[in-house]
Amino acid sequence: MARDKTSEDYFAPVRRLLVGVLVLALLGVFAVWRIDSPRVEKFRIAVIDRVLPSFDWVMAPVNGIANLVVDFQSYQRLAAQNQDLRRELQQMKAWREAALQLEQENAKLLDLNNVRLDPKLTFVTGVVLADSGSPFRQSVLLNVGARDGIIDGWPTMDGIGLAGRIAGVGRETSRVLLLTDTSSRIPVTILPSGQRAILSGDNTLNPPLDFLEDRAVVRPGDRVVSSGDGGVFPADLLVGQVALGTDNRLRVRLAADYQRLEFLRVLRAQPHEIISDPGGLLTPEIEFFGPAIPDPAALSDAGSVDG
Repeated sequence: MARDKTSEDYFAPVRRLLVGVLVLALLGVFAVWRIDSPRVEKFRIAVIDRVLPSFDWVMAPVNGIANLVVDFQSYQRLAAQNQDLRRELQQMKAWREAALQLEQENAKLLDLNNVRLDPKLTFVTGVVLADSGSPFRQSVLLNVGARDGIIDGWPTMDGIGLAGRIAGVGRETSRVLLLTDTSSRIPVTILPSGQRAILSGDNTLNPPLDFLEDRAVVRPGDRVVSSGDGGVFPADLLVGQVALGTDNRLRVRLAADYQRLEFLRVLRAQPHEIISDPGGLLTPEIEFFGPAIPDPAALSDAGSVDG
């Protein structure tokens, strides 16, 4: 207890002295700062130049926090700009896809306009509505039908080559059986050898050639066109080129682009002659014009009677 009382008696006057000195120093600083005199102004500037640089370390945390706040605000602005740029990029991608689709449609329409066909063949251009997508049937739907004069069996072409034939007609739509379908069989001619064959669909993009007369004269790269036999298709329609398959069979690399069938041209093929009496082709009736030729036996009988 005596020690505590002695310490309190010692520190109390020192504390009061320090507080008094601090108050006097603050009053002096205030007085110096408020005096309007050129000399005092120079003194104040000198004190500031001397003291402020050494207080940079004291302001470092404050400056760091301020810079952090500024950087965070800048990051928020950058994040907002990034979102806007992403949104604009998505819109640009959509516009790019639309432009590519329009470019492809334009190219296909130009191809359709540039195809060289027999002047006797007129056509109707239709838009592909849907693809069957079945592994067992290769067909597409067109937006043209009976109201457009479409008849079952007419051939169809894309911008380059033969694609298939009409195999079902509705009022406003029609179904096209593609050359790749397993039920498709068309007679073709291979140029320049002139060999005849049957193009048989097998649900692949390169159908094989069957019933080839002489394979030795056929080379990969030869041109394949429709032969016109049987009245199935008009003659000389481009089908594709001969290619050698991995199974060592001669196949046809089709000229039509089956990956992007968007427009098809339906050719108005002239109907072939319908034969109702096949026997009449073998023993046709002979009609004579003018006087009939007399029978020699009848002439001999007439001479004997006259004699």
